[in-house]
Amino acid sequence: MQTIYHQFLKQKSQNKKSFAVLIDPDSTNEATLFETIQLCNAAAVDFIFVGGSLITNGYFAQCIDTIKAHSNIQCIIFPGNHMQVHPQADALLLLSLISGRNADLLIGNHVQSSFLLKQSQLELIPTGYMLIDGGRSTSVSYMSNTQPIPSDKNTIASSTALAGVMLGLKLIYLDAGSGALHPVPVPLISAVRDAVGVPLIVGGGIKDSAMAVSACAAGADLIVIGNALEKDPSLISIIAKAVHQL
Repeated sequence: MQTIYHQFLKQKSQNKKSFAVLIDPDSTNEATLFETIQLCNAAAVDFIFVGGSLITNGYFAQCIDTIKAHSNIQCIIFPGNHMQVHPQADALLLLSLISGRNADLLIGNHVQSSFLLKQSQLELIPTGYMLIDGGRSTSVSYMSNTQPIPSDKNTIASSTALAGVMLGLKLIYLDAGSGALHPVPVPLISAVRDAVGVPLIVGGGIKDSAMAVSACAAGADLIVIGNALEKDPSLISIIAKAVHQL
């Protein structure tokens, strides 16, 4: 069976762009989650990501179980902390926050959860997570106690991504953060794309199909949208169509 990571590699080699919907268990309930799943199914969304900076309502595991019960779309955990592990998901992005200098988020949380992750038998995808300034303080920057990379510092971003790949990380994820005023800038995406050959994920601050298409044209292989969909669920079909037509 082909792993999700090999799907990423195959789609990149064919220059096919992908679209993932990010679901925050803290921002949904049974009714809205079911509606989102149906919209994802209808739009042939490529992946559903699940995770958030906080999990306060105990809905994390049930959220994943509901997705798996009502959709064949692969479900990937986008963990906000070391406790966000569930064996029913298809994979987990093993995030290392390489844009910051918080040792817990570089390796500490990974040590705490290493045996739990091994027992889960989830597909683990080592991912260099880079927080980019999106014009406002976000939950990610606050909870991680790190400064985002300035949005006009392309060399810092590309050097950081390259160092992560040299360390063996298999994906790079550029994120402006949930609710960002601005998405990751096109020149910064292009600079990172030129520096690394691994699949590139871009999310945060993308509010319409034009922004998604611009990010793909700059070199993103996978677009992730979450917060904007909470305000306008119809964006799922609109952005999926735009990305899949590229």
